[in-house]
Amino acid sequence: MFLVHPGGPFWSKKDEGAWSIPKGEYQAGEESIDVARREFFEETGFEVSGDLVEVGTVKQTAGKVVTAWAVEGDCDPALLRSNVFEMEWPPRSGRVQSFPEVDRGGWFTLDEARRRILKSQEPLLDLLLVLVRKL
Repeated sequence: MFLVHPGGPFWSKKDEGAWSIPKGEYQAGEESIDVARREFFEETGFEVSGDLVEVGTVKQTAGKVVTAWAVEGDCDPALLRSNVFEMEWPPRSGRVQSFPEVDRGGWFTLDEARRRILKSQEPLLDLLLVLVRKL
């Protein structure tokens, strides 16, 4: 399973329980499969090719609803190139800095992914396992 680690100063020292599937916000009229393709590219720099299969949907702790998609593929995490965001850092400093949306990605076994992924996304791993067993 390919997961990404969030960039920026809040996440820099967090590892287990901090990783995520690449995900993002919907634009008006967008389908979730199109969002999945766009966000994977924006957060990793890798194009998604192949037929995506819907894994399922979960509601994260903060209320964000995430629909996950799966596709067989391969990419080299060392070549990951993420889009960036800007924020004032340090807080109340008046300095705006740019940070990558994700600072790294990696391939993980299911057991390792369970340790690394956000707890609110962990049910997606179970849904993926059920899906893979059906294939």
